[in-house]
Amino acid sequence: MFDFEKLDIYKKAKKFNTDVRNFIKSTKLDPTTKDQLRRASFSIVLNIAEGSGRFSKADRRNFYVISRSSIFECIAIFDVLKDEMVLTEDQFRLFYLLAEEISKILFTMIKNLS
Repeated sequence: MFDFEKLDIYKKAKKFNTDVRNFIKSTKLDPTTKDQLRRASFSIVLNIAEGSGRFSKADRRNFYVISRSSIFECIAIFDVLKDEMVLTEDQFRLFYLLAEEISKILFTMIKNLS
């Protein structure tokens, strides 16, 4: 087992990514939005994994910052989709709460590596 697989943040990010992918499959989105949302949610997971394999604090921190930025990107996309009534307020809230939790954990990890 790789170290990142043991991290709660990795498991939460994977769940978020799965939820996003299920949303994409069940909703009609334009190709650009679909691709951007898919890549941003996947980036969260991948950067946590990649960062955990780095030896220096600065390298790990950089990947966790990128991962956290991808969360912000997802929420911005969902906010626009909510305004366009592609996403309900309840759906937005569920994504928002999980993203907020992941963001807070990553913020603490980043802060501890500074």
